[in-house]
Amino acid sequence: MAARTVDKIRATLPGGNIGEYQITGFSSSLLNALGIAEALLRAAVASASSDAEVAAWIRANSDPARYAEINAKFESHTVGERSNNPQYLARYPMAKDFPPESSHLDVLDADDAKMFGR
Repeated sequence: MAARTVDKIRATLPGGNIGEYQITGFSSSLLNALGIAEALLRAAVASASSDAEVAAWIRANSDPARYAEINAKFESHTVGERSNNPQYLARYPMAKDFPPESSHLDVLDADDAKMFGR
């Protein structure tokens, strides 16, 4: 989620294009869990010369001891718990093709692949 969030933040900078993506949702939840203000991360991304520099900034401004807990929380969100939400299905129509026990992260990967052709 951190790399995806950084990419979305980068897309909000001058010359970027965030398109249909947004920072609210999983990205803002991640930033809250890390204790990082969006504006501070945006400034770090804007001034960094590499992804490694951004990663180092995140490590220096959050508690790495919490990463496993944060990752587990994000991995625990399933398609099934969101499948009755019309907004979710409108945003991620491919979610209906995933088994209910699938991680929402799998849907995000599929969405990125569709949007960016990887």
